[in-house]
Amino acid sequence: MKARVTVTLKNGVLDPQGKAIEGALGALGFGGVGGVRQGKVFDIELEGADKEKARADLEAMCEKLLANTVIENYAIELS
Repeated sequence: MKARVTVTLKNGVLDPQGKAIEGALGALGFGGVGGVRQGKVFDIELEGADKEKARADLEAMCEKLLANTVIENYAIELS
C-alpha cells in the first residue's frame, strides 16, 4: 500500500521560505503570484492491506516525527 503525507504550516504561522519563493517568482516575471506557502511531502510504502492500521500507523508517524503538530498540519492519502 502506498501513502502520501503532506505537511504544511498552520494558518497564522509565518512562512519565510514561502515569502522568499513568492518574491523569486515575481523577480522571474511571474506576475500575480501571492500567498505562497511551502510544505513537505512524504511518499511512504507500507506492507499489508489493512487501511485502518495503515492510517493509524501513519498518524502516529506524523505525531511522533514527520510533523511538528504545534505549528504544522498534516494530511494522509492512501492508495
